[in-house]
Amino acid sequence: MLGPNHTFVSEFILIGFSTFPHLQLMFFLLFLLMYLFTLLGNLLIMTTIWGERSLHTPMYLLLCALSISEILYTFTIIPRMLADLLSTHHSIAFMACASQMFFSFTFGFTHSFLLTVMGYDRYVAICLPLRYNVLISPHGCACLVAWSWAGGSVMGLVVTMAIFHLTFCGPNEIYHFFCHVPPLVKLACGSNVSTVARGVGLVCIMALLGCCLLILLSYAFIIATILRIPSAEGRHKAFSTCASHLTVVVVHYGFASVVYLKSKGPQGLEGDTLMGITYTVLTPFLSPIIFSLRNKELKNAIKRTFLSKLLLSGS
Repeated sequence: MLGPNHTFVSEFILIGFSTFPHLQLMFFLLFLLMYLFTLLGNLLIMTTIWGERSLHTPMYLLLCALSISEILYTFTIIPRMLADLLSTHHSIAFMACASQMFFSFTFGFTHSFLLTVMGYDRYVAICLPLRYNVLISPHGCACLVAWSWAGGSVMGLVVTMAIFHLTFCGPNEIYHFFCHVPPLVKLACGSNVSTVARGVGLVCIMALLGCCLLILLSYAFIIATILRIPSAEGRHKAFSTCASHLTVVVVHYGFASVVYLKSKGPQGLEGDTLMGITYTVLTPFLSPIIFSLRNKELKNAIKRTFLSKLLLSGS
């Protein structure tokens, strides 16, 4: 039963950047450029993969699916954040907040699951090359991608339903720049808040740790196989096919571990906001750069595809 001084919340106020009033224009320009680069980088990867027949392999089709999930993830958060940086009106409706949480968790966990599938793809390619066409067939690859999206959707639904079944009876100021779990839990009231918060945190950590452990296991077998290759050139060639994926995994899970496994001590608004930027803006910004520069085959395909177009347009 709510007391007489409690009112139900119909909207929230996002105040994540309110502690940086003189830097908001600079943040807007910086994040806008990073967001545009993220979009263009991922679109460039997708266009190159679909236009280059030599890249129509499971590894690059998985990379294409990863780029799609990254575009959708950033689209869920960054445009709203950019609008708030230029606006004095930072309110977001209750249902819009729930939708943002659902889609951000859906696309975020889909990204993690796809990284795990890509680790399995590299394991099969290097450790079981003779069975690669059977284990990673086009149909099998499509199923793995579909299961990744299904798993991400389930995670998004579970987290969002758990959080938004709580009672929010004021205040309504979210100390973040998007609808994220920790600041929303602080606004909830009722006897079950701590239980729901622990349950949601446990589910998210277990999912991330499960993906991380599967990737580590894949690379343990990959490294053991590479070390048995007699020639240095063969070892270098085998590892070069994994370098870009491994780098993205380190960046992705490095920032995720900081967010989910950080100490429970008091955190300032500035720290929470800057920490949120690492996994909503910085990680998606770095991912297409890493894949474009560290993957020699993709880099050469990008050069061939777009240099030929430039030469045709110039002639």
